[in-house]
Amino acid sequence: MGIIEEDVARVRAATDFVALAAEHIALKRVGRNYSGLCPFHTEKSPSFSINPEKGVYYCYGCGAKGDVITFVRELEKLDFSAAVERLAAKANVTLRYDNETAGRDRVRRTKLLEAMEHAVDWYHERLLTGSDAGRARSYLRSRGYDAEAIRRFRIGWAPDGWDTLCRALDLPTDVARDTGLGYLNKIGKVNDFFQSRILFPIFDASGSAIAFGGRKLPDAEGPKYKNSSETKVYSKSRTLYGLNWAKAGIVEAGEVIVCEGYTDVIGFHRAGLARAVATCGTALADEHFRMLKNYARRIVLAYDADAAGQTAAEKFYAWEKAFEIDLHVVALPPGADPADLARTNPDLLKSAVAEARPFLQFRIERLLGAANLRTPEGRARAYESAAAAIFEHPNGLVREQYLLQVAGQCQISEATMARTLANPPTPSPRQPARSPRTDNQDRSVARPKSPATSASQSQQGESQRSVANEDLGHERPPSDGALGPPVAPRRVTSPGRASVRGRASSASTRGDAAQVRALPAELEVLRWLLARPEAVLPWLDPVFFADAVAAEAFELLATHGDLREASDRVDECPDEDGITSRAIALLHRLAVESPIPDPTPGAGPLDPAAMEELAHEALSTLVSNVTARAVATMSAPHREATPAEIQMIGQLKLVGQGLHDPQHRARALNQLVPWLSAWGRHQSSETPPTT
Repeated sequence: MGIIEEDVARVRAATDFVALAAEHIALKRVGRNYSGLCPFHTEKSPSFSINPEKGVYYCYGCGAKGDVITFVRELEKLDFSAAVERLAAKANVTLRYDNETAGRDRVRRTKLLEAMEHAVDWYHERLLTGSDAGRARSYLRSRGYDAEAIRRFRIGWAPDGWDTLCRALDLPTDVARDTGLGYLNKIGKVNDFFQSRILFPIFDASGSAIAFGGRKLPDAEGPKYKNSSETKVYSKSRTLYGLNWAKAGIVEAGEVIVCEGYTDVIGFHRAGLARAVATCGTALADEHFRMLKNYARRIVLAYDADAAGQTAAEKFYAWEKAFEIDLHVVALPPGADPADLARTNPDLLKSAVAEARPFLQFRIERLLGAANLRTPEGRARAYESAAAAIFEHPNGLVREQYLLQVAGQCQISEATMARTLANPPTPSPRQPARSPRTDNQDRSVARPKSPATSASQSQQGESQRSVANEDLGHERPPSDGALGPPVAPRRVTSPGRASVRGRASSASTRGDAAQVRALPAELEVLRWLLARPEAVLPWLDPVFFADAVAAEAFELLATHGDLREASDRVDECPDEDGITSRAIALLHRLAVESPIPDPTPGAGPLDPAAMEELAHEALSTLVSNVTARAVATMSAPHREATPAEIQMIGQLKLVGQGLHDPQHRARALNQLVPWLSAWGRHQSSETPPTT
């Protein structure tokens, strides 16, 4: 179930990419494109470029690429549907879904989120101005919360009344129930869920209000905290308090601080560590790490890891392996919590985070710190305890490094350490820990699969990519020395991705698309293929590209006809060797490097004939390179050319001269392109594939 593809296209067309990006970064017009500092990595010189005509972006610094939907997804950490919905709301585009139930669910969710937003505003205003909120304001001031903090985190006050909120907002019973703002009492009336509590609104990663955490005043009755139950818009295991405020700081710092409660998060932020989040009344779980790893791979735990102890070790190590993260632990002073330290000693809190230790290092330091290392007996017991903790780690190299460290601190000989490595200590019995699942995260809204192209579009695409002549895949070049009569330009059947990858002797194996080894002529032709495909596509063949990534890029455009369509289709296909993903990255880069020169001041844009002439100049350079490659192959020193080949070499050189003369260029292309296509395919079938 997803958004109808036609509506996705409408959203793209209705969105001003440059205006949207300018809300987040400063952009400067550079020719036909716009340039600025990349929002996805830290840089001092602009390397981020947007092509407004194609609606795509590329960063030369970090390789980020995509269209306006990808831009919003990466910036806001949203799924595909959520990003489209965000853009649709800004552009006033009404979305349709390929399933009526999905559409109704989306409308319902929007209504519930609107009610939550109204409740946040109402509770917040009540705290700021309500006469009944005086004691709450006094308590918050005593805890160091000034007006700026209250407004920044939108803290509120739930008054002492059975249904004050529900009546004020005129909430329907089903909305009150499905948001968790109210409930039906025994006589069937709607009551407020929160009463006489300071409220901390909980937002999802995109900033939508979804729940509340309510704290009682010190002398009030009841539990210290009362939190929203799970609802149709709120899942505790998939929510981290403060992520909406912290995500920019997390990405900038490359780490996220995870603490226990709302006040701890606010304390970290007020101390200048704006990268803290907290679980919402639940223990850390797989879903939390699935979210966090998208922002940073270094996870710093700012709560009492001693309490977790040995039973947490297996889960921590499994999480590190499953999600490719590094777990560190902050060593806080005994009895202190981040909220208190942020108010009384923020510098100490900052230094504690800066000195966070890997989880195993933290455990070892605590074990050795509590041991008596002044006596042989104490050192022996400390070594045994630390060794038992070390051997819970799944990585043998890590175990050896830590054991070497502990042996030195406990004055244990190398022989004893070697025996420990050969005969690991038996772990103490403990409750089995649940290992992280490796299945895909459940998605309430899956990215819609692009529907098949309509019949008329399909027929049009087929006619554009039809084969005007027979398949030349195994046809040998003419051996009589004649190039053959001029033929109309046509598209040659692609040999298929596998053969292109196999035959490319100079294929790039670099992972960075910006570092492909394609010749400048190949890249320039690809730029024209993106800008004016009709001018160059009829003359091109995959075998003209010596670089495998460039050849794949050509095939993607020739097959799908459009960069965005190619990107969408590739997302649904396997890419075992990475060639396709590098080709897509290359195309995004080239899309922001238009080959069309900027108009001179006072002059109008180039007319179509002039642009076609420029495109054919680039095309002629590529064909000239392929011709030179064919001549070099036939005249190679290690082989003896036949008389027919010698004659052919002469004719190729003669005809090739016409490529550089505008008056003879069309005739030269007509003669060379069919022959070079056949020759290239013959070389592919005769030469063993190389990598």
